[in-house]
Amino acid sequence: MKYLKAFFGAFILILIDQWTKYMVLLHVKPVSSIPLIPGVLSFTYHENRGAVWGIMQGQIPVLILSTIIILAVVLHIYARIPDTKKYVWLRLVSVLVISGAIGNFIDRVFRRYVVDFIYFELIDFPIFNVADMYVVIAAGLLILVSFIVYKEDSDFDFLRLKKGERHE
Repeated sequence: MKYLKAFFGAFILILIDQWTKYMVLLHVKPVSSIPLIPGVLSFTYHENRGAVWGIMQGQIPVLILSTIIILAVVLHIYARIPDTKKYVWLRLVSVLVISGAIGNFIDRVFRRYVVDFIYFELIDFPIFNVADMYVVIAAGLLILVSFIVYKEDSDFDFLRLKKGERHE
């Protein structure tokens, strides 16, 4: 059941991300920017051909391979998370990371760039998108629940290699 919930959740989140990017291509790209709160927040079209904050510009094959590796690791971890109520937060973090990674992966594979569009002009923050928000929310949530919910070392025992397992 945990896999079905995760698949459905990720599917919906990826659809939301891709829909927002489609709407930006349709409505924002032609005008380059639409102010939401003048001087503070706008939808500003940007083609990111790199990674976070524009690093690794033009390194699409490396970014695609990195995403595949990250997805494999997160999926492996998700498979090991106990299917109990206590670990609902870790499952949510995993689904958010998977959704964000796949959302930007789709852009990189099919467009050769990631569509970014949310721009906080007030602080001149780098332009980002919904998939990026999923990953940032996941990171914040992981930090928060690590202090509040998963305080004991034994809470992460499920990640340890069991006797007889090999690390490859």
